[in-house]
Amino acid sequence: MTALESMPPSDGRPELLVLRAIKLGDLLVAVPALRALRRAFPDHRITLATTAWLAPVVELVPAVDVHLAQHGLDHPIAAPTGTVDVAVNLHGAGPESSDLVAALAPRRVIGHADPTHGYAGPEWPADVHERDRWADLLTWHGVPADAEDVAIDRPDGPRAVAGAAVVHVGAFHGARHWPTDRFADVVRGLRDRGFDVVLTGGADDVVRAAAVADAAGLAPGAVLAGSLELQAFAGVIAAARLVVTVDTGAAHLASAYGVPSVVLFGPAPPEAWGPPASGPHIVLTDASVRRGDVFAEDPDPAILAVSADDVLGAVDRLGVTAQQAGR
Repeated sequence: MTALESMPPSDGRPELLVLRAIKLGDLLVAVPALRALRRAFPDHRITLATTAWLAPVVELVPAVDVHLAQHGLDHPIAAPTGTVDVAVNLHGAGPESSDLVAALAPRRVIGHADPTHGYAGPEWPADVHERDRWADLLTWHGVPADAEDVAIDRPDGPRAVAGAAVVHVGAFHGARHWPTDRFADVVRGLRDRGFDVVLTGGADDVVRAAAVADAAGLAPGAVLAGSLELQAFAGVIAAARLVVTVDTGAAHLASAYGVPSVVLFGPAPPEAWGPPASGPHIVLTDASVRRGDVFAEDPDPAILAVSADDVLGAVDRLGVTAQQAGR
């Protein structure tokens, strides 16, 4: 699916447009709401206005028909005024996103309470999980949603590393960085348990991944950081036997595919961003020392409180073994 710069011509169906213009994890926590909208509006064409580079993963969300590129909140939504039947604000409750939705002049708006534009809705809730925030919003508007309905499609293509333990060493901000020597200890522990291990991360994580591989004695071919297009990355997670990661998009992909995971949390609370409680996932953090600055350059004390032994112990508690068949 290509991110379009303007709304395509009508295909005859009424238009439902959703605004959610952030990053990978933000998209994935909105999947339960998107799936609920698909069920409630089966005859509408659903357009998701979101970040352009997310196109390879938007393609995997079965609820979405059209991906409309949204370049932040400083740019209008590229849909003609008056053409949208239902507009859904899954971005926020601030004036910027509300103004963008109002500019569409939709027949119906699903969003949080907006007295400026006269839109009804629930008040913005504090201290709730992001999946619950959007599922509860839709439910308030008469669209039943299940906050744990997180599944997305698996990418097509071969699974070159099926059954591996994926260790994701990257994070967008330094506040979520876990020390490379601890990642190396985890890699050695996983290999001692019989796992094949691969390292993933973004283009900015190549140096970190190489340091982990060197310290752990991994072959260069096991370092996938910086080499995967986004849908290929999703495929690696989907085919994994186990995922070890900090709180980032890799964790949300593991949730979407039901892959057992150990997720390390730093500045962000797992109560707001953690994996579904019903899934095969374990969260590690220390809330008592959390600083909470998600944009800090240095690691949050809450993530530094987690040791390599803590991670390996969590792997053992999950009951995942290298001998089990890959996904």
